[in-house]
Amino acid sequence: MDGTVVDLGARADPRTSVIHVDGRRLVTDDRTVLLALNKPRGVLSAMSDDRGRPTLEQYVPDGVARLFHVGRLDSDSEGLLLLTNDGDLAHRLMHPSYEVAKTYLAEVPGPVHPSVGRQLRAGVELEDGQVTVDRFRVVQAEGGRALVEVVLHEGRKHIVRRLLAEVGHPVSRLIRTRIGPVRLGELRPGTTRRLTTEETGELYRAVDL
Repeated sequence: MDGTVVDLGARADPRTSVIHVDGRRLVTDDRTVLLALNKPRGVLSAMSDDRGRPTLEQYVPDGVARLFHVGRLDSDSEGLLLLTNDGDLAHRLMHPSYEVAKTYLAEVPGPVHPSVGRQLRAGVELEDGQVTVDRFRVVQAEGGRALVEVVLHEGRKHIVRRLLAEVGHPVSRLIRTRIGPVRLGELRPGTTRRLTTEETGELYRAVDL
């Protein structure tokens, strides 16, 4: 607790103390908000927009103060975003030095030759530098379309779309399914859920908090 090993029964202030059990942080402050959101297509990854376009604000529960969104998705992309009022956690999750992996499903023209995966894992040079994926696999292939999974820890703008276009497979649909230990699962588009205790602890551990 707060950097000190304590015995069972020790008292702590749940709103100010940092408590770890078996290396996993417990969030005891009831003011801390950690939500998973399945962002629908057509919604901006922003809390407001001066042009009146749909934003994340409509998915924030009533009575919740300002939230940070983790994991920007462009308007045409869908899937997992994290919403939190813990600014330190949000900053670290988005910072490239912590290398938090993100997983995407992308619909692309097929067939996808095995050499594409080798090329992506070896590294592809884009206009703003080289990008290397952590993992790549073809999930499904049918006719002239394919569904591929891409795992990487890059956070540059439109990175997955630019990367796949560069290797000859422009994306027609993109869904993020995972950020670090948090999975999209069966969460319906336009809905949120609170992270589990296990997810929360793993998320903080991923960024050394």
